[in-house]
Amino acid sequence: MVDISPRLSVVVPLYKEEDNVEQLIDELHNALSRYSGEFELILVDDGSTDLTRERLLAARTNQGNHIRVLSHRRNLGQTQAMQTGLQAARGSIIAFMDGDLQNDPADIPNMVAKLNEDSLDLLCGWRKNRQDSLDRTLPSRIANWLIGQVSGVTLHDYGCSLKVGRREVLEGLDLRGEMHRFIPLWVASLTHPSRISEIPVNHRARISGTSKYGISRTPRVILDLLAAWFFLRFRERPGHFFGVAGLITGGLGCISLTYLFALKVFGADIANRPLLITGVLLALVGLQLITTGLVAEMLTRLKPYQQPPLTQETDAIGWLKGSDDAH
Repeated sequence: MVDISPRLSVVVPLYKEEDNVEQLIDELHNALSRYSGEFELILVDDGSTDLTRERLLAARTNQGNHIRVLSHRRNLGQTQAMQTGLQAARGSIIAFMDGDLQNDPADIPNMVAKLNEDSLDLLCGWRKNRQDSLDRTLPSRIANWLIGQVSGVTLHDYGCSLKVGRREVLEGLDLRGEMHRFIPLWVASLTHPSRISEIPVNHRARISGTSKYGISRTPRVILDLLAAWFFLRFRERPGHFFGVAGLITGGLGCISLTYLFALKVFGADIANRPLLITGVLLALVGLQLITTGLVAEMLTRLKPYQQPPLTQETDAIGWLKGSDDAH
């Protein structure tokens, strides 16, 4: 049988998951044995201080060079780990999932099939029956509502790491901060929202290790959401954002000062009026916002800084076939 399935790259970020590595890789191989195409596993150790990296390298030695182990020299966060894996992925279809075994690898082949059948660019997992405590589900619900209001992309679960998308769309992403949960929002800026969908997936309780998330991340999510909103609307024209704010602020200042000038002409004492200080302050802030917009416009035209590599990887890389009928 001729293999017509696209090559698949599965990106898994891990941080202090030494007890989950072996089961994770076994489950991935069992799940992808049903996949008729070639696949690779890109396992990104995000600066773990336990034995996560050593066990990943041992699994690569035992099972083959289709397992690619990337290692951050220090902990940079899940978002950067996903970005690192995305940049290294070679498949035309890329799947993301967590390394804590709460996502079920068995969902991946079905998600890839649906992505192709429905001609989607991104298919997100929906943890319909989520197995987490309130301190994790509550901030997630708040974030889901906020993201939906800002982006206009209606999904039940933005925070589910289990996602499958097309390389030609995903490689346009530049993920930072906590922005891995905003992948649908960023993809919506690269393709039509109708090509983004979701599907219920299995979600399991954590067995080993400890969660790295909680309600303390909510403020960071809100700040990243504001940053995402700004970049999606004003990334190519930041001068419009700062310029409009500056014109409004400066305009109010000029109106205030013009009014005070008219009073002064008619002999009124304006030295002790609070409006004088307010007007001067508004005019200066307006001028500063406008000049900030001009500087931002110039910065968008500069070449991006090339960050030195933050990862390590062994040289040999390969692919592994899925089910036997693919040969």
